[in-house]
Amino acid sequence: MMRRLPAPLSKILPFKKTFLHASISGQEIWVDEAHNLDIIQENASVFTEPGEIVLGPLHPSRTKTAKCIGIYYGEGRGLDCCNIFGKIIDEDLALLKNLGEITWRKGAQELVFKPWF
Repeated sequence: MMRRLPAPLSKILPFKKTFLHASISGQEIWVDEAHNLDIIQENASVFTEPGEIVLGPLHPSRTKTAKCIGIYYGEGRGLDCCNIFGKIIDEDLALLKNLGEITWRKGAQELVFKPWF
């Protein structure tokens, strides 16, 4: 069975963005001003687990995280509800943690997102 990405997300792949380390929400790397995906708040939470990838929806307009993408590599709590739309596979969590620590110590890192299938 072929996995399909949500239409808005598949239209923007591949892309690259420069991610920063979060200063408030915990062990997270994030970028604001991500693509302008017109999606609603769905499967949203401020509570995350290591490896979860979140996207800040545009609606409702009250959200503080609109147009943000975050990747949690450890403990964290979002500033506002974001859609949990992906998860790093368990085998790659150590790599993700290393990336998070590099971003914390050395600053911004450019990441590339592309289809894996």
